[in-house]
Amino acid sequence: MNTNPYETDELVAQYMEFHYGNSYFEVKNYPEKCARLCLQLMEKNSKRKALDLGCAVGRTSFELAREFDEVIGVDLSARFIECANQLKEKGSLPYNITDEGELSTLHTAQLSDHQLQQIKGKVSFYQEDACNLGAHHQNYELIFAGNLLDRLQNPEQFLSSIHHYLSMDGILVMSSPYTLLAEYTPRENWLGGYSIDEKNISVLEGIKKVLDAHFIMVNKPLDVPFVIRETRRKFQHTIAELTCWKRIR
Repeated sequence: MNTNPYETDELVAQYMEFHYGNSYFEVKNYPEKCARLCLQLMEKNSKRKALDLGCAVGRTSFELAREFDEVIGVDLSARFIECANQLKEKGSLPYNITDEGELSTLHTAQLSDHQLQQIKGKVSFYQEDACNLGAHHQNYELIFAGNLLDRLQNPEQFLSSIHHYLSMDGILVMSSPYTLLAEYTPRENWLGGYSIDEKNISVLEGIKKVLDAHFIMVNKPLDVPFVIRETRRKFQHTIAELTCWKRIR
């Protein structure tokens, strides 16, 4: 069996830094930025309950709790959820980020550094599969799926069922760089990123085709850059596309 990379010490440390550590190359913190965009899009809506799918180590969930009464964070990685829950319980969590080779530097994530300590009680974290959510997930006003779509085995299945968990007029926000990799999503399950009869089909077109049954798009797609630090001298600089959809039926 292949090892889930999101359970390794290396990836856990990278995501702790990504969520709670330094910003690099003047690119703003991505989990925080996504949460702020969600809150802006929800400005005139009820903010009773939100679901953060693919929450990783939890920063977006905490940020959404600034305005939501309750936020549920869900991720398939047990290690990610363990880190998020330790942050909630203790308010801080140490982690080692790689510098080079076997050399690393100890960092500590602190909720208080981001003014999140007082709202942590409104957030809960659970290890679950975003494509197989339990029946208790219902009537959310907001569902955010950050960098999730291109890590699903069957994204069409996910998109065709997501309306079940949203209240009517609820908002679905998704961000993704559309990095299509067969190791996560078999080629036959891609929503786009290919050509049919000499016509190029984008992932966004594929998303819209599936969501049209229950949603309308309510904003122009936004580019949201992010940087993930791998080592002191190696970084991933990526641009995700963020879209917002309103459930209408």
